[in-house]
Formats: sequence, C-alpha cells, structure tokens
Amino acid sequence: MTPAIFALCLLAAFLELDTTYAGQLTFSRGIIAAPIFSLITGDTMAGIQVGVFTELLFADVNPLGGILPPSAVVCSLVTLALHTLGIELYITFIFGVIAALLFAIIEKYRRKSRFRWLIYWEQKITQKPTTIYQAISMSLLTSFLINFLLLFLFIWLGSYLAVWISSHLPSQAQIACNFAYMAVPWIGLAALVPEFRLKTR
Repeated sequence: MTPAIFALCLLAAFLELDTTYAGQLTFSRGIIAAPIFSLITGDTMAGIQVGVFTELLFADVNPLGGILPPSAVVCSLVTLALHTLGIELYITFIFGVIAALLFAIIEKYRRKSRFRWLIYWEQKITQKPTTIYQAISMSLLTSFLINFLLLFLFIWLGSYLAVWISSHLPSQAQIACNFAYMAVPWIGLAALVPEFRLKTR
C-alpha cells in the first residue's frame, strides 16, 4: 500500500463519521467526498466523475429509520484508490459499489452490537453526568478506527481482485462493463425523475 492510499483511508474513515456520528455537514456525500479524495490521488477529473456517478446512483436511498444506504464515501474511496493502481474506472467503480453495500451491511450489525455498550455508558452517565464527554470521545474514536480498518481491508482485497479480474477479463466483457458504467448517471436520473414529479404536484 502506498502512502497516498494510507492517507486516503485515514481521510475516508474521518469523513465516514459525518454520515451519522458527528457533524453531518454533507462531507460524506459522493459529490463532495470523491473530489476531496482526488486531491490526494491527483486525478481531479476522475474524482468529479466518480462523485457525480456515486451521488446519482445512491440519491434515491435515504437514511430514514432502520434504512442504511450504501456509503458514498466507501464507494468513492475504493473506486479512486484502485484506479491509482492503473485499473480502469469502469472496473473499479463496480468494486466501489460492492464495497459500499458490504459496508452498509457491516454497519447494521455494528449498530446492533453497540446496544450493550450504550447501556454501560448510560449507567455511568447517570451516576456521573460529566462522563458523557468521555463516552462521546470513545465512541467516535472506536468508530474511526473500525472504519479505517474496514476501508484498508476493502482496498487491500480489492486491489488483488481488481488486478486479477482486469487482466483476465475478455474484451467483450470490458466493453459491457464500460457501457454499464456510462449508464450509471442515466439510471440515477431515471430514479430521481419520479421524485421530482411527486414534489411538484
């Protein structure tokens, strides 16, 4: 792993906290996260393209109730990090989407397992209210570290798989993957059109 990819994982783990844990300043949206990552990778055009595509692909999935949408940060990170290895965007974007879906599933189980942890801190805060700052700090730090390890694992495994697949993928399959990648914004726009129609009525 290069220092740039290591820096990308640290930044992505921090931006992932913006989804629900802290801030919620929309830095975790694909349209913002991907261009920020591209400042490290050095490919601004790829960052903007991946950001727009990720935003359109996940635009109609909202984090309401128990719904955990795929992580735009994870999708952008994995796509751009693997692209720095010389793999085409239309292949790395597939890995990015898969990683984003896997991250959402893992996050769901992480939230369920956190229930006992919350009960423990609730008892401590009831006894001593000032421990709430310690609870928040510990929660953010553990989430950051787990995010970093997961993202690093995704890129490490994805790099081997992406290199192997790209070298063994037939030319016709590469054309099909490229076509599917270029169809992403149209799929996203098609999903958004009904939403705008409902709001204008």
